[in-house]
Amino acid sequence: MNKLPRSFYLRPTLQVARDLLGKHIVRILNGKKLVGNIVEVEAYVGSKDPASHTYRGKTKRNEVMFKQGGHLYVYFTYGMHFCANVVTREEDIGEAVLIRAVEPIEGIDLMKKNRAKDSFDLTNGPAKLCEALGIQREQNGTDLLGNEIYLLESKAIPKSSIGTSTRIGIRVGTEKRWRFFVKGNDWVSK
Repeated sequence: MNKLPRSFYLRPTLQVARDLLGKHIVRILNGKKLVGNIVEVEAYVGSKDPASHTYRGKTKRNEVMFKQGGHLYVYFTYGMHFCANVVTREEDIGEAVLIRAVEPIEGIDLMKKNRAKDSFDLTNGPAKLCEALGIQREQNGTDLLGNEIYLLESKAIPKSSIGTSTRIGIRVGTEKRWRFFVKGNDWVSK
């Protein structure tokens, strides 16, 4: 499988969000490869979306979201968790897709060690997958065309296998059905 090209990320955010399902996220951590199949995402569409971190414009916290598509935007939430987003569109647009859940494929023992868990809920949530993959503040701004964290091409998930719903854990923009997930996958967050 090849790395996703920059052009994949420069497309409309809702399209990228759906197309991320089934792609593999790869994290090289201390020389070891951790791989997860993306099974759940949420789209955040910048200035048109009151739930987006960029709704009110550029700040020090969200400046990575204004980079050219194909970068990783990592933020800290609830005073204890990191969440990872794939930046989309052209530079200065401010849109991204939150990776909500992955199905572990490779490096599972290290993921369990990173999470200090040996259970089924290893990567079925945005903070859980960041902890399992060792994604923290230092990875904010990572170019997904590099060798530390990257996404791989894979077969497209058929539209009939993609579910949609409202996004989780937000207070505004709750009517938007911009959460996409692989129907029937056990690793989708609950």
